Amino acid sequence: MGFLILGRKNGMTYDYHAPESDAGFTFVCFNPLTGDRSMWEDGIKPYLLAQGHGILTFNMRGQSGSLFTPGSISEASIIDDAVALLQKVKPQSAILTGHSIGGLFAAKAFIKAGPQSAKAIIFINTLRKMSARLAWTNDALIRAVETGGMELLRDMFLPQLMSEQWLGDNRGSFLKKQEYQPIAKTDGALALLKAGGDADWSFDWSGLELPILNITGLQDNMFRNDTDIAAILQQLPDAKSVSIANAGHMIPAETPEQLAQEMLTFAGGLT
Repeated sequence: MGFLILGRKNGMTYDYHAPESDAGFTFVCFNPLTGDRSMWEDGIKPYLLAQGHGILTFNMRGQSGSLFTPGSISEASIIDDAVALLQKVKPQSAILTGHSIGGLFAAKAFIKAGPQSAKAIIFINTLRKMSARLAWTNDALIRAVETGGMELLRDMFLPQLMSEQWLGDNRGSFLKKQEYQPIAKTDGALALLKAGGDADWSFDWSGLELPILNITGLQDNMFRNDTDIAAILQQLPDAKSVSIANAGHMIPAETPEQLAQEMLTFAGGLT
């Protein structure tokens, strides 16, 4: 376990397991705004290590165990922090792996850090274009947590994010009778959601001149737009795309074994 100091009272936790040999890759995992590195550690990491690969997980400022001061979290700081971590750890043969908006951060970190920083990128339910619907959704997510905390956000939006199987299996853990409580104005989750709402999606995807794997959960009813995904894939110089029929937006939590296998298959095809 490590801690990267990013300034006075600012820093983030990370954990690096190097590959077993020179032939192994390191999957550098970029979280979504509302998750943390446990989603990779619990469901994905064992499969990667079993095949001799490495993994670098980290929590952004505002996520569990990481420190931030008011006003320090923005899209720019998130990307700068990731670049600083890559420069500190120097993970062997990195495959930047981003879930949701984490994929956008991974792509921008690669552009800023330079072509030597990664061998490939994996996008997991990342590709999208900003629209009136998504802008509304981003604002609604913030209003939900300001009104009733993360509990209200989950109760309202999980039916659009998760697969039918997951919803059926986990329905009893949500929509409880207790009163919702607003999130604290100083909570890191709120700061991250606001930073995500301000993120610039007008990104030049064609500048990613390295192998890319795009993974889409077909039951993602919030962020998935097949037309926009296809248009972005056309811009990527070297991209493969796979779909997971029985998963929604949160693929690492819904189908971790299947996701890990797709990641390993992709790595196996890299030279």
